[in-house]
Amino acid sequence: MENFFKLKEKNTTVKTEVLGGLTTFMTMAYILAVNPSILSNAGMDAEAVMIATCLASFIGTLAMALLANLPFALAPGMGLNAYFAFSVCLGMGYSWQVALLAVFVEGVIFILLTLTNVREAIFNAIPMCLKKGVGAGIGLFVAFIGLQDAKLVVKSDSTLVTYVSFRNMWHTAGIVALVALIGVLLIVILEYKRVPGGILIGIVATWVLDMILEIAGVYVPDPKAGFYSVIPSMHMTNFASLGKTFGAAFDFGAFGDVKIMDFIVIMFSFLFVDIFDTIGTLIGVSDRAGMLDKDGKLPQIKPALLADAIATCAGAILGTSTTTTFVESSAGVGAGARTGLASVVTGLMFLIAIFFAPIFTTIPTFAVAPALIYVGFLMLSAIIDVDFKNLRQGVPAFLTVLCMPLMYSISEGIAVGIISYVVINLIANAMTKNKEDREPVTPLMIVLAIIFVLKYALL
Repeated sequence: MENFFKLKEKNTTVKTEVLGGLTTFMTMAYILAVNPSILSNAGMDAEAVMIATCLASFIGTLAMALLANLPFALAPGMGLNAYFAFSVCLGMGYSWQVALLAVFVEGVIFILLTLTNVREAIFNAIPMCLKKGVGAGIGLFVAFIGLQDAKLVVKSDSTLVTYVSFRNMWHTAGIVALVALIGVLLIVILEYKRVPGGILIGIVATWVLDMILEIAGVYVPDPKAGFYSVIPSMHMTNFASLGKTFGAAFDFGAFGDVKIMDFIVIMFSFLFVDIFDTIGTLIGVSDRAGMLDKDGKLPQIKPALLADAIATCAGAILGTSTTTTFVESSAGVGAGARTGLASVVTGLMFLIAIFFAPIFTTIPTFAVAPALIYVGFLMLSAIIDVDFKNLRQGVPAFLTVLCMPLMYSISEGIAVGIISYVVINLIANAMTKNKEDREPVTPLMIVLAIIFVLKYALL
């Protein structure tokens, strides 16, 4: 393990990597319940999707470990699965088999773009100020998700969002919010005392407290309101159900009258969001782990992107939406993970989850929420490295940070950041006579800005 994962070189240990891998898995385990729930709306068999989710996550995460030696985990991406089910299948009326083929084609294009260094060039072209902004923006985004999962932040008709009412604590949302706050406090104390695995302990402790409250009748499950039982139940997984989705992307008899242009639009929508979600996640988590070099480059970027592309193809063949690098990997990094050994642990946990799915699918999102809130704090620290006195760097970085949580998308935050950086600096450079005072704007950044503008204008 030392020779392969270079633990000493990365200043880590087997224990730290194992705890980091387990922490990442615990923060991602919700996907085992959520992904089948979402894709079943498209007519897919829920148990088949659950098995496909486990296998695709295992393959992708193991590929990341063995090819790139990075502590990043992969699974079917949130947002992309919703687009798959609600936009492509229910909205446009196409079968889920067509959507799977679009995901597979996207993955093949990803592999080609990776082998030809296009995706690596995009990663390297993004200036350091935006990379720091991406890291901080993901931190706010993750924390915002955590606040919602904890039911601390709820929808409001007048202000869009507000805090949960604490006037009467003895209601389900109030109890969940209070337990989540206790979980955040516990994680902060454990991390302050430098207890190994503090984030993982916080997740498990919050879950155990939720189970105690349910047994005591204080927490009352209400599926209609999104509050499910947190006590695991056991039943055997029907492995034969995978046959309902495996290879269905190539079941051309189910395609019917598919319009070529519609298929191209669907495929490029998957491709576009996946490219910049993945790049954004790699930037943010790598920066938090201190893996970027002085020029803002990630030495293992090419194999990392290749692992992501392989996972997308594998997921489509197995029967799930786009498999991508998960932002929740930041939880494992926050717990100290620095090598692919952590990813091996996470991948194996996804494989084991096939047999023990009823346990992992009952881990409530509000038990994971405290970890996401704390990790958001860790990642936000990247913003202190941005020179806000320099408006040409500060404003684009600020817009990147602002737009990720508010637009609920990593890729949209990157888009706004790149457009604003190019526009502001081209104008500023034209007004600056001294060439040494000009901010460099590469041709690739200009091309990316134009693509983003066209995307907003045409899609």
